[in-house]
Amino acid sequence: MQVDVVQLQAMFGAIAQAMEREKERLCELDGVIGDADHGIAMELGFSAAAKAVAALDASSSDPTAVFNIAAKSFLSAVGASSGPLYATALMRAGASVKEKPALSDDDMIDVLEAMAKGIQDRGKAEPGEKTMVDAWAPAALAARTARDEGKPLATSLEAAEQAARKGAEATRDMVALKGRSSRLGDRVIGHMDPGAASAVVLIEAIHIFFSDR
Repeated sequence: MQVDVVQLQAMFGAIAQAMEREKERLCELDGVIGDADHGIAMELGFSAAAKAVAALDASSSDPTAVFNIAAKSFLSAVGASSGPLYATALMRAGASVKEKPALSDDDMIDVLEAMAKGIQDRGKAEPGEKTMVDAWAPAALAARTARDEGKPLATSLEAAEQAARKGAEATRDMVALKGRSSRLGDRVIGHMDPGAASAVVLIEAIHIFFSDR
């Protein structure tokens, strides 16, 4: 399957809709260990990205342009910590498919890996520190493993979603070592990291989008 600019525009629309649906739940999760605004930030960021991407002329744009404009729009809309993290993720995604007019299934796995690596590099976080990396890192690995085994894109993305869910659930038992919630010590135990939860929302939206294709 070839993923062109029009499909990427629709994909960002699907992500924005998913964040809108889950905004309140993500804010509730963040209210326990943060400022209770993570859902608002993610909805604002991906809504801005989707609108900016939708305004691109598909006939004169390429996938890299889509990811780059999404990155800039997200960063402009979100000043919180998730802004630079997702802006870096999206810029890395664009760089991973540079000069390609359309993307293959393999390219989409490259995109997912690039996003995960961008978030990890920018946040300087490792798995086990109760951050979104706990969802993103296993998701990227699962997607790559499934693809290397010859699985189609939708199946590979399903593996990514399942791994992200498992990783996000595991954050309940962790003490936060990064960000504002790190000041709360053992009080965060028992609560899922909101960044990991929103990563699941995003990866699930991408999985569903490509499952319907």
